[in-house]
Amino acid sequence: MSFEKVGFGIIGTGAVAAVHAQAITGSDYAFLAAVYDVVPERAQEFAKKHGTVAVADFDAFLKTPGLEAVTVATPSGFHHDPVVAAAKAGKHILCEKPLDITLDKIDDMIRVADENKVLLAAVFQSRFKKAVAAIRKALDEGRFGKLVSVSAKQLWFRDESYYKSASWRGTWAVDGGGALMNQGSHTVDLLLYLGGEVKKISAHTSNILHKIEVEDSAFAQIDYVCGASGTLEVSTACKPGYPVTIEVTGTAGSAILKADTLARWTFVEERSEDEQIRRECAEGAAHSGGAGAAMDFDCHGHRAHVDNLARAIRNGEKLMLSGRDGRLAVEFIQAVYESSRTGLPVILR
Repeated sequence: MSFEKVGFGIIGTGAVAAVHAQAITGSDYAFLAAVYDVVPERAQEFAKKHGTVAVADFDAFLKTPGLEAVTVATPSGFHHDPVVAAAKAGKHILCEKPLDITLDKIDDMIRVADENKVLLAAVFQSRFKKAVAAIRKALDEGRFGKLVSVSAKQLWFRDESYYKSASWRGTWAVDGGGALMNQGSHTVDLLLYLGGEVKKISAHTSNILHKIEVEDSAFAQIDYVCGASGTLEVSTACKPGYPVTIEVTGTAGSAILKADTLARWTFVEERSEDEQIRRECAEGAAHSGGAGAAMDFDCHGHRAHVDNLARAIRNGEKLMLSGRDGRLAVEFIQAVYESSRTGLPVILR
C-alpha cells in the first residue's frame, strides 16, 4: 500500500535542527519541504546542506506548497509563538523538548492546537529505545508485581564553552532552568512514562560548578501515585559525564536501563523470551547519549517521532507523545524548582 509522504518544515536551524533534518529526509513517511530561521543566512546554509529551500519570511514559509507539518527547533523559551502560529495556519506540529518553559504557555499551545484541529506532538526520543519499550511492556503485563521504586541518575558534564555557545543557554528567561529543564527533561519523561503520575516531590537544586544563573545540579525525592517511591539526580557538573541510569524495581522483578542498554532484567517468573530480550538489549549505540557532549546522539528517536506524526496525519495513528504528555515533564520540573525555592514538598496529585 502506497503512502503519500507528509511535507515537513523546520523552524529554527540551530544544533538540534540537523537531527530533525536527518530524521525527516531518512523517513519513509515524510519529506523536507522548507526551513525557516530568524537569521536568513543561516537558514540558507542549512537548506543547501540538507537539499531543501529556505524561506526568509515566516508567513510565506507556512504557505510553502506541500507543507503539512512543522518541527519546532528553536530555543526552549521560544517554542510558544511558532507553535501557535503554525497551528493557526493549520499545520501539525512536532515540538522539541521541553514544549516550553512555563505551564501557561504550554496550556495555550495545547488549546490553540485543539481549536484548530491540528496534532501537537512533543519530542522525547528516549521513549523509542528498544530497552525502554521492553520495560514498558513488562510493566503493562504486571511482571514487576507491585512497584517499589522508580529512580534515575543523569550525571552529565558540560563545560563553560557549552553555556557560552549561545546567549540563551543557562538562563531562566529562555532556557527555563539549567541541568534539569534542558538536559534532564528526557529523564524526567522516562520516569513519568515508567513510574506513572507523581503525587509529591521534595527537592533541592544548586549551582556547583558553572557561572550561570540557573542550577547545574538537582536532586529530588519522588512519591508516585501508584505507591512507589524514587529519587532523581541530574547534573552537568560531573566530569567526564556518565550514561543515564534508570532503575525500576518491584516485588516480582527489576530492570536497570543504562543509556540504551538493559544492565539488568530479572523476574521471579522467568519467561522464554527473557533471554532474547537480554541479548537484543545488551548492546547500545557507540554514542554516549549526550553524557559528555551535547549532540552525541543519533536521529533514530527523532525519526520515530516524525514517522509517528506522519502516520497520525495520514492514518489516524495514536501519537506516541502528545502535547498533554509533554506537559507533564514541565509540571514535574517546575515542582522541583518550587520545592527547592521554598524548602517544602510540592503536592501534584
